[in-house]
Amino acid sequence: MIFDLAFIWAGVIAFSVLTYVILDGFDLGIGILFPFLRKKEDKDLAMNTVAPVWDGNETWLVLGGGGLYAVFPLAYGVVLTALYVPMIAMLIGLIFRGVAFEFRWRTEKGQYLWDWSFFGGSIMAAFAQGVALGALVQGIEISDRLYAGGNFDWLTPFSMLTGVAVVVGYALMGSTWLILKTTGAVRDLAYRFSWRLSFGVWLTLGLVTAITPFLNPEYFTRWFTWPTILFSVIMPILLLFASYMFYSGLKSRNDLTPFLATLVLFTLGFIGIGISFYPYIVPPTLTIWQAAAPDSSLAFIGWGALFLIPTILTYSAYSYWVFRGKVEPGEGYH
Repeated sequence: MIFDLAFIWAGVIAFSVLTYVILDGFDLGIGILFPFLRKKEDKDLAMNTVAPVWDGNETWLVLGGGGLYAVFPLAYGVVLTALYVPMIAMLIGLIFRGVAFEFRWRTEKGQYLWDWSFFGGSIMAAFAQGVALGALVQGIEISDRLYAGGNFDWLTPFSMLTGVAVVVGYALMGSTWLILKTTGAVRDLAYRFSWRLSFGVWLTLGLVTAITPFLNPEYFTRWFTWPTILFSVIMPILLLFASYMFYSGLKSRNDLTPFLATLVLFTLGFIGIGISFYPYIVPPTLTIWQAAAPDSSLAFIGWGALFLIPTILTYSAYSYWVFRGKVEPGEGYH
């Protein structure tokens, strides 16, 4: 083949996962912050900021998961077997928050139950995603192309830490989204949330970053030997710049800057994971090429992706364009 289809598809899957994290992260963050919005009107307003886009955001999760199954079936089988519990927990959380999204508008007496379902589903989904990420980073044991570990190998202090890190990070994305999309008291509250949550993000991000190189000798080599040690210089500089923009935006009350800076922070974190992983799709033994389907299958699926991905990007961009601007109290989903 002229093109390295396995490498290209790895990039497509990585792009889909990153896009999901960026887009669904802030609406999961809205759910995580829900109990801290005391007034019913504030909860309604927060939910209405994501009502037009939340279900479309999850398209990228389907694309990433479906693409992994079709393109890297060996990796899909190993990862799903190893992370069965957190994956099921994530799906249950997403179901609860999706149902709550529809049902809380249909009742008055029982609305508090759906409020807590929205919160519980959001935090469960976010925490499960973080746990799965941590388990993948620390490595999955494989023997004879099958998962060789135990049922609870995913349950470690490091995976719990990454679970908390993702919850705090999504909450920060949610608060900066509320800054961007609301006015008045909710916007002021979101600014206070963002200041406080940012310190939690830095703490958890710093701990995860400090521990990761020592989980696998290849991670340490990647980050602390020449020439890839350059990543250890470049990435902190970029993180500091994004943090400067974030805090400058909060201080100057520029509603857009904190949200964009938070997205940059998440993107840099994702790139850092990619730097650590490459060329593995399931560390520490399964590479992209070992896990890939035959080139003929990758090429066939690629024709569908050439149509599907631009279509999803187009309707996603259009929906965000149509529903741009601030959401006022009383507007939106009912």
